[in-house]
Amino acid sequence: MPLSFQDIFMAQSIPIQSALVSVFHKDGLAPIVEKLHQLGVTLYSTGGTEQFIKDQNIPVVAVEDLTDYPSILGGRVKTLHPKIFGGILNRQNNESDQSQMNEFSIPQIDLVIVDLYPFEQTVASGADPQAIIEKIDIGGISLIRAAAKNFADTFCLSSVDDYADFLTLITEQNGSTTLAQRKHFAAKAFACSSHYDTAIFNYFNENNDLSALKLSINQGQVLRYGENPHQKGEFFGAMDKMFDKMHGKQLSYNNLLDVDAAVQLMNEFQGEHHPPSFAILKHNNACGMAQASSLSEAYAKALAGDPVSAFGGVLIANRSIETETATAIHELFCEVVIAPDFSEEAFDLLSQKKNRILLKQKLFHTPDHNVRSCLNGFLRQERDDKTDQAEDLKVVTDTKPSANEINDLLFASVLCKHTKSNTIVLAKNGQLCASGTGQTSRVDALRQAIEKANSFGFDLSGAVMASDAFFPFPDCVEIAHKAGITAVIQPGGSIKDQLSIDYCNGHNLSMVFTGTRHFKH
Repeated sequence: MPLSFQDIFMAQSIPIQSALVSVFHKDGLAPIVEKLHQLGVTLYSTGGTEQFIKDQNIPVVAVEDLTDYPSILGGRVKTLHPKIFGGILNRQNNESDQSQMNEFSIPQIDLVIVDLYPFEQTVASGADPQAIIEKIDIGGISLIRAAAKNFADTFCLSSVDDYADFLTLITEQNGSTTLAQRKHFAAKAFACSSHYDTAIFNYFNENNDLSALKLSINQGQVLRYGENPHQKGEFFGAMDKMFDKMHGKQLSYNNLLDVDAAVQLMNEFQGEHHPPSFAILKHNNACGMAQASSLSEAYAKALAGDPVSAFGGVLIANRSIETETATAIHELFCEVVIAPDFSEEAFDLLSQKKNRILLKQKLFHTPDHNVRSCLNGFLRQERDDKTDQAEDLKVVTDTKPSANEINDLLFASVLCKHTKSNTIVLAKNGQLCASGTGQTSRVDALRQAIEKANSFGFDLSGAVMASDAFFPFPDCVEIAHKAGITAVIQPGGSIKDQLSIDYCNGHNLSMVFTGTRHFKH
């Protein structure tokens, strides 16, 4: 009578008496095979791993001698054989399985140490298609799945990252493993195999010809909490590829959202052709942003945009932060400061606040698509990579914007693109004066921006206005004109565009259409 699931979990620990070892990565393998040899474990191997074990002066049985079949097809078929998979998959408490093991002289295999060809690394290296195809592992992933499936009797070690833990385990337990340990490593094995298959699928489906969403990220970090203290939160991703964390406390869930918004915004102002630029963000929106001839001046102008909201914000620069800028920043309570680098003096000063997070940004590629949960599934879309340029602008009014106004219009348009909808952005001389963010009415967003700009002492005469979507009525351009706005940028596309154009023509406002909407929700 077969054992119940509970009976299986009550099983005693099993000593390792035989092992199949076939790996691509051999770092850290030598002490494991040495320990297995000391424990009297029979080792089976093939190819380069077999030679590696022999070089350690440790006896090893070639897989070809066990199967009586050579490696064929240039190494594509080595371990795919009943004597290998029977040894891994047999159920030791099943009389029929054991009878067949004896009938076909199949040896028991208690341990499988196998990793996979570096498929993702090969793709990332820019290798040619044939080289990439050859790095699709067949035997390795089959062995991993077989050993993990039969975790009741077989231990699966599928990653070089676990070598040290495994060595400690067999040393402390004299070569035996418990069911709980085998199940834990089986979960790791299936995580490894599923991640590998996801990477292969995404390579073949790079053009999204198949409507399927496959995501797999092995690097996870438990956060202090989620958006609120009563919510659990985790981050999945390789932060170290984007930043060197130089100082400060752990990034929170909300910090990460603000850092993402900050990075996406400042990516629009990278390169020496852009002047020194500084932005301050709060709740994923820029509350201050400016460009100037020096970074310290850009910071001062960004802070002036909303010194109240800047408290506890996330700061980002497109230039290395030096002493003068750091001295000004140090007077503000802020959660995170991001820059391409920090001078030694700037770092020494900013790190005096033990919790202040300092991130040195690296060159990196952000994902081409945005993914978010929705209802009982997910939404995926292409990232909004469209940035309005001077050549995109269509002047639709009699009055044409000046060169300085065009610069401000494009500057405001970028800010609009990275601000929650509905939004209106007011800017002047490379400085964010104010924005209305996340409003249900575009008129409300405009009034919010005007009121905010006035409260911080901005003179809006000669300022420009950007909108993330078209104006269905002329009320926004009328309100803007009365506040001192002289130039407007918007996508256009309303059936009543002419009403706004007529108002502008009647009051000497210039207006340009971009043809591109930039909603952000």
